[in-house]
Amino acid sequence: MREIQFREALGEAMSEEMRRDPKVFLMGEEVAEYNGAYKVSQGMLDEFGPERVIDTPIAELGFAGVGVGAAMNGLRPIIEFMTFNFSLVAIDQIINGAAKMMSMSGGQFNVPMVFRGATGNAGMLSSQHSQNFENWYANTPGLKVVVPSNPYDAKGLLKSSVRDDDPVIFMESELMYGDKGEVPEGEYLIPLGVADVTREGSDVTLVSFGKMMKVVNEAAQELEKDGISAEVIDMRTVRPLDYATIVDSVKKTNRLVIVEEAWPLAAISSEITYHIQKYAFDYLDAPVHRVNSRDLPLPYAPTLIEEILPNVKRTVEAVKSVTYAK
Repeated sequence: MREIQFREALGEAMSEEMRRDPKVFLMGEEVAEYNGAYKVSQGMLDEFGPERVIDTPIAELGFAGVGVGAAMNGLRPIIEFMTFNFSLVAIDQIINGAAKMMSMSGGQFNVPMVFRGATGNAGMLSSQHSQNFENWYANTPGLKVVVPSNPYDAKGLLKSSVRDDDPVIFMESELMYGDKGEVPEGEYLIPLGVADVTREGSDVTLVSFGKMMKVVNEAAQELEKDGISAEVIDMRTVRPLDYATIVDSVKKTNRLVIVEEAWPLAAISSEITYHIQKYAFDYLDAPVHRVNSRDLPLPYAPTLIEEILPNVKRTVEAVKSVTYAK
């Protein structure tokens, strides 16, 4: 099977959906003439023209609102934020517009659109450009939130998101755009809300999503050297959450460690922890352990970034604290 980059998988997904459905269009900063800030939309302006691949001013509040109105009138916009840090400027349009419109209109208007772009730490970009808002958006009824971890999932999940009749927040790691992975050339979709058990194990369940899957996968390999068998689950979608897959795994392994890049308070890992203690408490042989970013704004210095973000060392230590629990 061919290998392509994460950015290419996303570009293929958008192009295929735009060929399939003339109602789909892309709008955002630098998506057209510059071929995308991260070259995700490379070549799309040439193929689809300026009416369907639309450059915008630096005005997230404005073009997000245009997208909501377009979706209410039957189109299927893909709104690209250069980074989800900038989506805070448009959060009123997302939360009070897109997410609530179906309910507020009594079902008269649905909002079939995708808000997509980079999320999380991307190196030495400091506090205002290195944040994770998956849990913020997942807290909002009416939104779906997708965070892929590899090119194969990125393409299949984005195609499903474009076809979904609800607004979808689609978050990609800036540090993964160059990652390569196997992606088939034919048509395929990955349903939203279905987790992927990427590694079978018996001693502990490791759960994560997005870029942190790299940390989890490496940690699982290190743990194997010490005779600890980790079952690894990639959530892929954090709203809706696939609780059942995690519960079933915990019933088998009796231990759970969740790795998440976001800050610890009210995180996705907090929600999973609550759900497991409610529905799988009798199966737990140790407390659930979470590995999150430290509760601090992310600094510029690379040595401090390493101390704050979840990493393999902290993940391995967390697993050993629960697998060796008496």
